[in-house]
Amino acid sequence: MFILLGFIVLIACLVVGVRQGGLGLAAVSGIGLIIFIFGMGLKPGNPPVDVMLTIMAVVTCSGFLQASKGLDVMLKYAEIFLRNNPRYITILAPITTWLLTVVCGTGHVVYAMFPVIYDIAIKQNIRPERPMAAASVASQMGVCASPASVAVVSAVAILAATAQPFGVMQILAISIPASLCGVIATGLWSLHRGKELEKDPEFLAMIADPEKKAFVYGESAEESLAHKSLPTAAYKAAGIFLLGILAIAIFGSFPELLPQVPNAKGVSKPLSMTPTIQLLMLAIATAIMLACKVSASQVATSSVFKSGMVAIVSVYGVAWMAETYFGAYMPIMKKTLSEVVLTYPWMYAVVLFLVSKLINSQAAAVTVIVPMALNVGVDPLLIVAFMPACYGYFVLPTYPSDLACIGFDRSGTTKIGAYVINHSFIMPGLIGVATSCLSGYLLVHMFY
Repeated sequence: MFILLGFIVLIACLVVGVRQGGLGLAAVSGIGLIIFIFGMGLKPGNPPVDVMLTIMAVVTCSGFLQASKGLDVMLKYAEIFLRNNPRYITILAPITTWLLTVVCGTGHVVYAMFPVIYDIAIKQNIRPERPMAAASVASQMGVCASPASVAVVSAVAILAATAQPFGVMQILAISIPASLCGVIATGLWSLHRGKELEKDPEFLAMIADPEKKAFVYGESAEESLAHKSLPTAAYKAAGIFLLGILAIAIFGSFPELLPQVPNAKGVSKPLSMTPTIQLLMLAIATAIMLACKVSASQVATSSVFKSGMVAIVSVYGVAWMAETYFGAYMPIMKKTLSEVVLTYPWMYAVVLFLVSKLINSQAAAVTVIVPMALNVGVDPLLIVAFMPACYGYFVLPTYPSDLACIGFDRSGTTKIGAYVINHSFIMPGLIGVATSCLSGYLLVHMFY
């Protein structure tokens, strides 16, 4: 009885919290904890301190990259690439936004690309919905394939404690090609989605009005980065950041290069990748700050830093609440869930996908579901294979990047349908995630 009641409380807190935003989710989680501990007598779980510290380091580094305009350097060359290949925008746009997320660690870089993608598509008489919706979905799919993303470093921190620990490069060796396959599948499917503009009655009726036609085909209000001159310090910052990411990749691939430190039993082993990532991210941030003369006060007001800090607080509340609930009933769940998941391994991916939608965060979904999955006996290989399933919040068009995509499409082709669920992102998202999970599953069984 209590296990069902606790589950209802957990879901209710997630649903109510998501409506209030990231900080609201953390606050509402506190109510759930009070019910669990004071009302139901459950033992308090442990907040994911290692995960939170890693997120803080990554967000700090990304904040310095944005404040130094190093992020603008990457966006500038992405825009140049797309404008030089306008005919293939439907395929290249999602690949470009995916790659930007892989390099930068956050899908929020896509906002700067939406006006570029729209401008290219409309001038090529390509239905803007095709590349724009695919690009929005692809930008979030890149999160599970980035060494600088919160979701990946969270997974590394959690899997580090398993009998068969997976380093960052072992995870990326699967998630990068798997998610790329999903992005390509999304782009290919989008090539012929919807009606051609010259055959779309809604679009034709819109541009019949001269003012609306000028609005649809007019120049983007956003300043183009392709012809914008950026300071030398911005290029220097981008170079430092990319070298730092390379260093993380090298240490993840060759742990013997890491310093030897004694573990709890006094046996010397290479330093774990969790503190290694934390140290390197802080070092990269310091190098950018000193070499590019970035003011620390600028970082605190940057959009990347703000959204990252909200993610930390959100993960803190949600993961603590989930750990308290699942920890209390794990013996019962382990007996039931282990049989289901071991018989139907894909059920783990479904659970991760659904929780991601409830929480609207890939990192939070990973920190909630992966520890539970390990406790019920899910093979760590399956967790690595199904990393792309942590992106499920496209199911309802409430995520900021999707809403921004709709706003930037002045043609009105990217939209929310009459039934809400039939929106422009649902099919690209389902195709992308399903293809990525299938690819990850095949890759794991090929190489492990």
